[in-house]
Amino acid sequence: MDTIQIPRITQHDILDPARADAMHVALGVSAGCAIGTPLPPFFHQLYFWDPQVAEQLGRDGHPKVGGLIPDMGLPRRMWAAGRLAFHAPLRAGVAATRTSICESATPKQGRSGPLGFVTLRHDVHQDGQHCLSEWQDLVYREDPDPAAVKPAVIMARTDEEHHEQVSFSSTLLFRYSALTFNGHRIHYDLDYARDVEGYSGLVVHGPLLAQLLMLMAQDQLGPLETFSFRATSPLMHFETATLCRKGRDLWVRGPDGRQCMTAQA
Repeated sequence: MDTIQIPRITQHDILDPARADAMHVALGVSAGCAIGTPLPPFFHQLYFWDPQVAEQLGRDGHPKVGGLIPDMGLPRRMWAAGRLAFHAPLRAGVAATRTSICESATPKQGRSGPLGFVTLRHDVHQDGQHCLSEWQDLVYREDPDPAAVKPAVIMARTDEEHHEQVSFSSTLLFRYSALTFNGHRIHYDLDYARDVEGYSGLVVHGPLLAQLLMLMAQDQLGPLETFSFRATSPLMHFETATLCRKGRDLWVRGPDGRQCMTAQA
């Protein structure tokens, strides 16, 4: 099918150190970000907000489709995967510019019904330098069918050389939503997550899992040049997960052994 191209959007922001400090606190790591301090990888998610009035929001709390993302008539949104190339560190307290385009928006027919695949590209510049390239792969789909057969669960690897257990409270999910200005109700509105989108609890943000994997990778492997991740199964807020690494392969294992995310640094 034809691919739909969308014009670019440019946003400007000053990368407030206080917001980075707040994210450090939310994640339980030491704060103390000053002007000029290099930001950890993926902390650009804290900036370049796109606030919309209530009338311009969809039922899920996200801005309505039809702007940067075309409307394909599918109500449920999922961040399926992401890729990042780190060209130079972003520095706190310094003005930056993000340019965004929709590289592709393609409807397809899946086994569970119609799907919409969207790829967004973001490029961030600071002081005239290209610091970051990011690709977001989103999937749109129909509302859940209670009678539909659930997809088979993929089991995660168990051969890690390093692992860390992490838990997620509803408070952490709320804080992460607030700091990234993510209005998606599956992360903080339990009734909506359960009764409308068919989840058993609040959904842990895919980017939050990716953020934790990136911080672990940087701590153990050094500064990152590239990072890619793919979500494979949603993780609920009441579940304890295990962050795993072997070499440059990383993954998130659920409490039942299922694979929730894979990544490579």
